[in-house]
Amino acid sequence: MLKKIVILIMVLLLVACADRKDGSNTVFYSGKDSYGRDVVLQKEPQRVVSLSPAITEMMYLLGAEDKLVGVSSFCTFPPEVERIPKVADLLNVNPESVLTLNPDLILIGSVVSDKTVKQFEKAQVPVFAVKEERHLADMTRMVETLGVLLNKKSEADSLKKVFESRLERYQSEVKPMDKKVYYVVGYGLRDFTAAGNTFIHDIITLAGGKNVGAPLTSWEISREYLFEQDPDYIFIRKEDMENFCKTYPYTLLTAVKENRVYPIESGWIDILSPRNYDAVEYISSVIAGE
Repeated sequence: MLKKIVILIMVLLLVACADRKDGSNTVFYSGKDSYGRDVVLQKEPQRVVSLSPAITEMMYLLGAEDKLVGVSSFCTFPPEVERIPKVADLLNVNPESVLTLNPDLILIGSVVSDKTVKQFEKAQVPVFAVKEERHLADMTRMVETLGVLLNKKSEADSLKKVFESRLERYQSEVKPMDKKVYYVVGYGLRDFTAAGNTFIHDIITLAGGKNVGAPLTSWEISREYLFEQDPDYIFIRKEDMENFCKTYPYTLLTAVKENRVYPIESGWIDILSPRNYDAVEYISSVIAGE
């Protein structure tokens, strides 16, 4: 009998030790990022560097801004982000500056090089890519991913409902208008606009406009095609508007001659974010003549 009791105690001790061992090996997150890379986070991130304006903005909306220790110089919204150290611009990242901040997670978008990512991984800092989505309706996917990574699932669920509600409202309330809209992404020696496979295209169509760039498959638009389309309305970043309207041959466009060129906030339309709906409302009010 005593022998059986001793054996039972030994079994219980072994189980307890196994449980402790399993518990010590649990991880906060294990999965693949937007580029299919395996990423493991041993614990909830507390010191996050964001190298994407869209991600940074989402972190504030999720109430995770207290985790931010470094951002890109292109992260300018909300205004409070100005106090966060800048460790990169759009294309150039200073790995040493980033690592000095002792991050436990680096969030990147679509423009950080593989070489830079490998430097971070060599320093054993997890890097997670949250690729900017192509379509407005897919913004919820970014929110879901960040909600999981930052332990803000309930906040992400609430935010998703807000996005879905706004999208449904515009889809039901705004009717298509026979107005050709051109958004100036770039101009000068070459011209660039939003093609039909972009969230900017979604913004224009949701606002009731007909995107001049809809048939395109890349950002570049030929000068001939632009003048052939001769858009009814042109939208351009407010800081570029004056120069664009004075530059030949754009001065020959009907919208320029008839003062139908309108400034728009870059942050409303160049970055996939909830502020895209501000762009929808603005563009819709302009082309509807309100």
